[in-house]
Amino acid sequence: MLLPILAMAAVVVASNVGVQFLLADGYLTWGAFTYPLAFLVTDLTNRRRGARAAKTVVLWGFAVGLACSVVGSQIVGEFGPLVPLRIALASGVAFLCAQLVDVAVFSRIAHRPWWKAPLASTLIGSTLDTALFFTIAFAGFVAFPTAWGDMGWAQAETAVGPLWVGMALADWAVKLGVALCALVPFRIATRNLA
Repeated sequence: MLLPILAMAAVVVASNVGVQFLLADGYLTWGAFTYPLAFLVTDLTNRRRGARAAKTVVLWGFAVGLACSVVGSQIVGEFGPLVPLRIALASGVAFLCAQLVDVAVFSRIAHRPWWKAPLASTLIGSTLDTALFFTIAFAGFVAFPTAWGDMGWAQAETAVGPLWVGMALADWAVKLGVALCALVPFRIATRNLA
């Protein structure tokens, strides 16, 4: 179990670093390309060792990755200040919910042809992750105080559409693309399994 836990932790750290580097005029970050690999780690563990082991990998991998990210951000001050609490909360909630849903969906349909469980579970998990993260992190109607002691609430953007919706769609599209590409290493790694 050590190898999948370390792989999950590496994905968490890579995503936490990658999210700080913008692409596509600010609509994407490198984290959008690394984070979906967490689904590959989860699905490979689920296929090889079952749902209980996959849940363990998700929880321990997240904890180790988070600890490494926090320590790393203190050591390497180049990446700027720590992320705001709302963004960190959104990321953690979205990650854990999406990965645990991935485990549940994969387990329910694991008996189907080899590609259905990893594809369906990753698509559902990625969609949930994107919806939760961007809604919690950026939606104005999810009201959080903007600062400690300040009871002013975040305002929703009123233009044609909030920027975060476009960011969410771009992020989701990348996750879907990576999910399709991840079928290749999944198949190679599980080819000899029954």
